[in-house]
This record gives sequence, structure tokens and C-alpha cells, in this order.
Amino acid sequence: MSPTEVNPRPPAYIPYQDLALVPILHGRLECALLVRQAFAQYQPQALAVELPPTVQAAVLRAVARLPLLSVVYYEESDGRLVYFPIEPTDPLIEALRLAQEHNLPVYFIDREVEGYPRLREALPDPYALTQIGLPAYAEAYRQSCPGLNANWPDLLREQAMAYHLRELQKRYARLSVVFGLAHYPGLLEQLTRPQAHPLEKRKRSGVMLAHLAEESSREILSEIPYLAAAYEQARPEIPPVKLDRLQLHQQLITEAVVRYQKNQGDPVSPTQQALLHQFARNYALIQGHLTPDFYQLVVAARGVADDDFAYEVWDLGATYPWQCQDPGLPVIRLKGEDLFLNQKPIRFQRRFRQTRRRLLPMPVRTRPREDRPGQWRQAWRGTGICSYPPEDLVVEDFGDFACKKAMHTLSEQNRRVEPFTTSLLDGIAVRETIRNWHERVIYVLEERRVPGKVGAVVIIFDPDIGPEEKYPWRVTWLGEHSQESDMAFYATPAGEHLVGPGISRCRYGGFMLSYPPWRLYEIWQDAFFGMARSKAERLVLAALDYSLEKHVAYIAAQPPRRRWLNWATRYGKKLVYLPLGSFSPVTLKKIQVFHVLDGQPVRGWARDYIW
Repeated sequence: MSPTEVNPRPPAYIPYQDLALVPILHGRLECALLVRQAFAQYQPQALAVELPPTVQAAVLRAVARLPLLSVVYYEESDGRLVYFPIEPTDPLIEALRLAQEHNLPVYFIDREVEGYPRLREALPDPYALTQIGLPAYAEAYRQSCPGLNANWPDLLREQAMAYHLRELQKRYARLSVVFGLAHYPGLLEQLTRPQAHPLEKRKRSGVMLAHLAEESSREILSEIPYLAAAYEQARPEIPPVKLDRLQLHQQLITEAVVRYQKNQGDPVSPTQQALLHQFARNYALIQGHLTPDFYQLVVAARGVADDDFAYEVWDLGATYPWQCQDPGLPVIRLKGEDLFLNQKPIRFQRRFRQTRRRLLPMPVRTRPREDRPGQWRQAWRGTGICSYPPEDLVVEDFGDFACKKAMHTLSEQNRRVEPFTTSLLDGIAVRETIRNWHERVIYVLEERRVPGKVGAVVIIFDPDIGPEEKYPWRVTWLGEHSQESDMAFYATPAGEHLVGPGISRCRYGGFMLSYPPWRLYEIWQDAFFGMARSKAERLVLAALDYSLEKHVAYIAAQPPRRRWLNWATRYGKKLVYLPLGSFSPVTLKKIQVFHVLDGQPVRGWARDYIW
């Protein structure tokens, strides 16, 4: 006997007389996959869905437009606008798509109820369906939620659905029914009783269909748009059983890491990625879910890296690729709790009972995009480049901090500790006294003045001495005013990575700051520094030559070479080494990434593109 016969796979539907009941959660990936499996297993002759017949024509038209996104909407008698987004991961919509593809008759059996209350119900996580199957899942819910649907609107709806199902059973021997899990206990109860013909509205005027705007698809879809796109791509498989939410989360993070490294130049280590998934999982568990939602993934991404990585996760995850410039329908824009149609704001209320975990409000600034690919690159001239002033301030502040840190390091090296005899000198050396407490001797310290100041700062992020040159762009910039240092650096080329019109993002390999300004010659062309064997070495030589003070701060991962120390001695200077690891990685990244503007007028709009 084969293993499949010993432990058969649970059915994707619940048999009830001549019906195949498929209770689902609206808008969930797992339930859409479940509908496909139930369709393949049961092969129904007709389909009934939990939707009112008043919207049937508009919904079927919207389903035929998929993968383009649509919204069915109408106005109730009290003036409230009701809308129903049509998206591929909604199991009701997937059932209708399958029926259209196989030319099956469909029936909308729900009863329309105006002013339906907005319900928030505690329903089980749909990811459990992948482990225990639909029958056990639905039965566990039915037994744990007795009397949930005792409100009057739900009772009317379930009675209407039961009546229509009894009538359809007279015509079809194999009828599949897709409806919300919240109605499962009540519908089973109503199917056991005789039902009268319900008094219900069968037609409604003013039911409209609109195309969902691209920016709205990032905010109001029930499922993560990235998952919805993956499902749409996998639909040709029958059934697409390889789709798993956690694997898609992993794929999303992996692609975001690639984009982050390309745009920012910084890697996200495997350890950070593992920590991200662990944090998101724990966050989901304390919220009562088995898998994290989009909000939790973005928060976890920001926690293990930074805001730029969180943005890459959000931007990639919120992208639904099937859009068009001319949809042939009015375009509707939904954002938060407001609906914008023809520039008229209208409050909306969800009509259809649902338990969708929508993206929680996040303060995400939308980065402007090109109107067409390559638009910014074509406009880049690169003839009158300048810096971005807020970043100049950050670099100057770091230079001041590095100077103070270098002097503090010299003071620590020049400090003398000795046993107390006649004078406390500059105070008690507490650490040394405790270390030698067994001697019963008090130690005091003497702060010896360090002559001179720090006149230049050199920071080397990457010496760039490999076979492939990563930082070929070499520039000398003079300060724009008396409070700004002269600067020489090597970096990635300007105009290579554009983030806005006339705005190029670059990365320093290393730079040198010298104060006071307006003294620095073009060091990269100066033959006086021709002895330098590398770009980092030329920066050190220039710093020693141009510094008006005795000390030069040198910040790098490795200490300065002996030949550099000898040069400093010949200049009458001293290199003060500060390990790169002694500075905050966040601060270093903020300094290493900078932006070059294609002319000073670009400063007027640069803040909209530089974060």
C-alpha cells in the first residue's frame, strides 16, 4: 500500500449532501489556493458564492479584467459609498475566475443588507490550513465559536443563502459553495431547516466599476501586493501548490537585500536576515498570528538594518506589476479611510464581511519616480556639480568630533599615573587604585598638556587597492564659506546612480578634510605627491602637507604604515590613529553615502529625493 493511501491528503472542501462547502477567509492567499484545490478535486457543475446578486454583472466584468485591479462601488440609500475591491488572492474572486475559465454557471446567493455593521472577528490564522486541512480547520472554528452569528443581519443573510442553495440543489448534482468562514456555523444550521423565499433586493441601479489606481494598490489590497503578484504568476499551474507564505516572505527579503546593496552599497548579512525573520515571527506570535504581516516585516527590516532597507522591503513588497496607462475605465483612488473619485472625498464603509489583516498605517514617504525609464540619466550634464548642504554639515560635525577624539586619545597616551605622596595632582586615579587595592596605596594622575591641535582629518572606508577599481572618481572641493573645510576624496562616479532629476548618489572610498578653507590645490594632479602608491596614501600625504597644526587624525580599519609615520616625522607632524571600528556604524554609513547635485538650482528640490 502506498503512503498516499495510508495517509491521504485531506479534501479541500466539506461534503454536505450534494454540496461542496468551501468556507474561507476573504482576501487570503491560502484560501485562494484552497479554492483551486477544491475545484480540481470536486469538479462542480455550478458555483455559488457569498455575494449579493445586485453586483453580479459588475463583479463578473471586473473578474474578466484580472490581473488588472478593479473596484465595484455603489451608493446606499443613506448616501454612504460601498466599495468592493477585486483582487486575485480573494478566494471568492478566484472561484469566479475558475468558473469563467471552465464556462460554469455562477450564482450570487447572498442577501444584500444596507448599513451592515463593520465587524472585527477573531478568526484562526489561515496558514493553519496548510497543516491541518479545511475540514479540521472549519470544525475547530465551529466548535469554538457558538452563537457568533446571532445578530439579525447575519441571520437574514444565512437564511437567504440556505434557501438559494436548496433551490440550486434541485438543478445540479454537484454544486460548489464558497462563502466566509464566519457564516459556516449559521449556514449549517439553516440548511437543516425549511426556508421561505426571502424578501430581498435583486437589482440595484448605480453599480459602477472603476480601475484601481497604481498608488492605491500599494495601500488597500488585502494581501501583500508582492504575494498577490506571485500568486498571479503561479496561476497557470493547476494547482499552484508550491506557493508558501513564509517562503515568499523569504524571497521578498532576499530581493530587497539585493536592491538595498545596489542602491546603498551596504550588505545585509545572513545573520541580520535570520534575525529579521525571527523578530517578525515573534512579533506575529504575540499578536496572535502564525505568520507576520507586511507591517511586521517592514518594522523588522528597519530594526535589523535601517530606514533605507525598510523602504526597499516596503517598496518591493507593495509593488503590483499589472497596471496600465489606459485602463478604459474611470480610475479610483483609495487611501486610508478616504476615497477620492473625481476629486471628491467620500467616507467609505466596507460592506462585505471580512477579516482581512490590512497594512497598518505607516509613515512612509513615497519617493518620486521617473516618468519613463532613463529620464533622469538623459538629463544629467555633470558640468556644474555641487554638494548637498545638509550632508556638508554632517561631514563637518564628524570632522570636529574626530579632532576632539584624536586630542582625547593623545591626552590618554600622555597621562601619567603615580602613587600619592604629597599632592593629588589632577585627581585620584580610581581605576589604578582599585586595581592595586591590595597594596593599600592611593594612585593619582597627572594630565600633561598636549601641544598643538588637529589640523586635518583623513578617513579611509576602503583603500581600493584590489584589481578592480571601485572608487575611480577623484575630486578636490574647496569650502563654500569660511566655516567649511576644503575636501579631497575618491568615490564612486557621479551620474552613475541617479535618485532624482540632477541628483546622483555616491559613496566615499575615503576623504580628507583640511581647515582653514581655500588653500587646497588639486592634489590628484599635483606632482608633489607623485610618490603615493595608492589613493589613500595620497590623501595622507596631502593632509600632512596642508595641515597648519601638528596633528593629523587618521581613521581607518588598519593602522598607518611605517613609511607614513616617517613622512609625518619629516613634516614635523604626527598621525593620530583612530580605529574605524571605534565609531558608530550608523554614523559611518551616514557619512560615507553622499549626493552630488547637477548645479546649484537642484538644491531647490533635492530634499524631496534625498532622505
